[in-house]
Amino acid sequence: MKIGFFDSGAEVLYHDVIEGSLFRQVASTLDLLTTKYLRARISYEGVQRVETLPVPEPALRESLINALIHRDYSVPAPVQIRVYADRVSIWNPGHLPPSWTPDTLRQRHPSAPPNPDIANAFFRAGMIEAWGQGIEKVLAACRGRGLPEPLMHFDGVGLAVEFRFADPVTDPVTGPVTGPVTDPVLRLLLSLGSEALAPSVLQQRLGLKHRPTFRDNYLRPALAAGLIEMTVPERPQSRLQKYRLTAPGRARLSATRKP
Repeated sequence: MKIGFFDSGAEVLYHDVIEGSLFRQVASTLDLLTTKYLRARISYEGVQRVETLPVPEPALRESLINALIHRDYSVPAPVQIRVYADRVSIWNPGHLPPSWTPDTLRQRHPSAPPNPDIANAFFRAGMIEAWGQGIEKVLAACRGRGLPEPLMHFDGVGLAVEFRFADPVTDPVTGPVTGPVTDPVLRLLLSLGSEALAPSVLQQRLGLKHRPTFRDNYLRPALAAGLIEMTVPERPQSRLQKYRLTAPGRARLSATRKP
């Protein structure tokens, strides 16, 4: 799978390539989408912070699995996920069954995977049902949140599912933090605050389960930018290692909090 973030002029700003088993590709791609590429809105239920993604996570998960089950593996092109400020599109190479159209997928239809062994593997892993209900679940997840139903396009060589955001948000790093905070480095700075934290504690506070995502998208960029520092710099692998904000990191954090 390949995932990229594009500006309004279709220029890619950053991207990732996800490899490994199909199960791992789904998990890693979903992790990247929800922590790096999609910007969540923050609200509160009592004292509990709630982060709401512009696309329901179950809809993303079903779409990623469908892309792998229904893709044409004779085509070298990967599954491609394009993320914009106002939408995300998931495209896989492949063809629809004869006489089917994208509208057919919106209606109740039989399960007709072109890769039955792959579909069976996901079924036995408990990740799908074998009733052709994947698209139904995607539509239901969007309706349940009052969001627009995704658009489906077949371009002759592949199928794309496009989710339009009901309320696009701007990049919180370009101005004061008055709404969502999903930039990885900024989230890390906010999580640290005035404390010095062990990497395991910091990862847990950020709600990240995938260690490479935490390391590559949060920790290393913040260190490279000089926004955080080690408490035991002479022994980077020390079990007592913690991280804290530097003076530039505190200034960056202070600037984002100004009204």
